[in-house]
Amino acid sequence: MKRIMLMLSAMCLLAGVSSVCAMPATEDVHTFTLKNGMKILVLEDHAIPNATLQIFFKVGSRNEYPGITGLSHFLEHMMFNGAKTYGPKMFDWVLENAGGASNAYTTENITAYQDWIPNSALELIFEMEADRMRSLTLDEKIVESERGVVLSEYTTGYENSNYERLEDQLRAVAYQAHPYRWPIIGYESDIQNWRRSDIKEYFDRYYAPNNAIAVVVGDVTLSQVNTLAEKYLEPISARAPPRPVHTREPEQRGEKRLHIQKDVSSPHILIAYHVPETGAAEYYALDLLSAVLSQGKSSRLYRALIADKPLATEVSTYMPYALDPTLFYVYAVCADGVSVKTLEKAILREIDNVAVHGVTEKELQKAQNNVVSSFYRSLETMSEKADLIGTYEIFFGGYQKLFAAPEAYRKVTATDIKTVAARYFKKINRTVGILEKSKEK
Repeated sequence: MKRIMLMLSAMCLLAGVSSVCAMPATEDVHTFTLKNGMKILVLEDHAIPNATLQIFFKVGSRNEYPGITGLSHFLEHMMFNGAKTYGPKMFDWVLENAGGASNAYTTENITAYQDWIPNSALELIFEMEADRMRSLTLDEKIVESERGVVLSEYTTGYENSNYERLEDQLRAVAYQAHPYRWPIIGYESDIQNWRRSDIKEYFDRYYAPNNAIAVVVGDVTLSQVNTLAEKYLEPISARAPPRPVHTREPEQRGEKRLHIQKDVSSPHILIAYHVPETGAAEYYALDLLSAVLSQGKSSRLYRALIADKPLATEVSTYMPYALDPTLFYVYAVCADGVSVKTLEKAILREIDNVAVHGVTEKELQKAQNNVVSSFYRSLETMSEKADLIGTYEIFFGGYQKLFAAPEAYRKVTATDIKTVAARYFKKINRTVGILEKSKEK
């Protein structure tokens, strides 16, 4: 780890941004909680006269149910469409005129709002965020207009993204009970039929200060942030906590398979295994296993499927952040003339090999070096720091775990990786999805 830190420091010095690249420490993050229950985390970073504010609402598609699927994503859109003080489309316009910018994203678990500003606009962004958290308008005409935008997103996503179509339908098969089974964007019939009252009720339930955390990173002081948070955010009333998601996915007791027809040039395959939630002790071993399988040209799957034999044009593995038990994905696209059956056998051969024989110490060390290096690179900007601090606070049980992550990766042994592979990479625990052109005549 020391060698990696020295290398990164050298890279940062060459780039002339050593203070931006500097790795913060646990004690550099200061926290306080407002009277309404909203937690604020502050990291001072005076490298440049900018700052980022990121607000995480603890709501995503896992909080929905059939009939209102997609509301979390839809509210992300509506949060930019007018509140009491700053009306329709004003949020971005005012922020951009002050030299700032904004973005947002929705996942199965959270909805996050990101603001990048010069430090001169710090009070402005607190005022604007408080305005839309307290008094989002939800104008009927704008709701209908934005409904059309989201429906267009839904249609375009399925038309243009083979992976998105395959993953969404695979999740619906892999999960029989848990709300991770529906797409973040929602079902088309639900998008078409939400009522304004559904949206307002959902907003009131989840967009409460006691259901959110805010992270501020940049050229600010703790006292500044404290003063502004108390002035603009603390007056927003707390609400009754939403009911926790209590559904747990039953243990899968047999392989599941699905076939999807689409006019594609080559078949696509997606294999998913049930694995624990992000905060589980096995997370780091599984993340390193993902690196062993698919990170870089010397990875197991790249060598087996692309370098040694041209069976696939691309291959990757992925495990999302998740509050509840989730899926470990293996994705590949067939090379020209290669059948999906041949590709599937080759993928499973490599996965089974890890489960039975484990990984070498050389593979483990390479994975640890790559993952830890990527971890440090992900802390180079203010925005990335804010996002990771919030992510660890929500998914790992506290932002302090962020600073222990490199050591947690280093403590993983080859035996640990073999153990998790053998435990989870079983036929009865997997779902296989295949997307290919229809063979019907």
